[in-house]
Amino acid sequence: MKIELKNIRIVLVETSHTGNIGSAARAMKTMGLSSLYLVAPKTLPDEQAIALSAGANDIVESAVVVENFNQAVADCSLVIGTSARSRHLAIPQIDPRGCGERAVQYAEQGGKVAIVFGRERVGLTNEELLKCGFHLNIPANPDYASLNLAMAVQLVSYEIRMAMLGCRQPVSTALATEVNEKPTQQELDYFFKQTEQLYRQLNFIQNSAVMPKLRGLYARADLRKNELNILQGMLAAVKKSVVGSQ
Repeated sequence: MKIELKNIRIVLVETSHTGNIGSAARAMKTMGLSSLYLVAPKTLPDEQAIALSAGANDIVESAVVVENFNQAVADCSLVIGTSARSRHLAIPQIDPRGCGERAVQYAEQGGKVAIVFGRERVGLTNEELLKCGFHLNIPANPDYASLNLAMAVQLVSYEIRMAMLGCRQPVSTALATEVNEKPTQQELDYFFKQTEQLYRQLNFIQNSAVMPKLRGLYARADLRKNELNILQGMLAAVKKSVVGSQ
């Protein structure tokens, strides 16, 4: 059974220290991962990143640098955002083992997966987490939950490798269908943009609190492409009616 680990990318958002990029690359390579995306790093990879990669310089040198979160995950059908803090957001939560299993299952079916790690000091914003299908929280010691970025990447990469090595049973038809029918993050973002524009035009949305709740609602619904197409059609019909009546 061939697991396409190249379909699983590690995304680091706004890293402050280049050494963390190198250490994360080292953590990835020891577990067979090779796809690294950097979102607006404060400093591009340098000699320190290469030194701390300890032989994983190929991953550092081939890292894809993008300007924002959306660009890093646009073509992915599964996006998992990590956060050290437990947040009461309306998106499904997952632990590292579940993250590894789900990522491998998606990769096996050809789906693209992004596992996103936030800024060293403040992590991911709530807005970024709401763009993820799952919220990954590492259940560390609550009295000393001090994991640095590379440690977190190592732990998640290990669970991915263990899931790959333990993947002996064929993926169910239901899961294969789920992977193939999931919309990409770019398609979801387009839908949410159109939704917000229309609802503001209708004066339904008048503050910034509504869209995060709608994102959470649709995240729990776990939309398929055909369902998203129906919702897009409904938006278009309402928009046509509104424009026609003005």
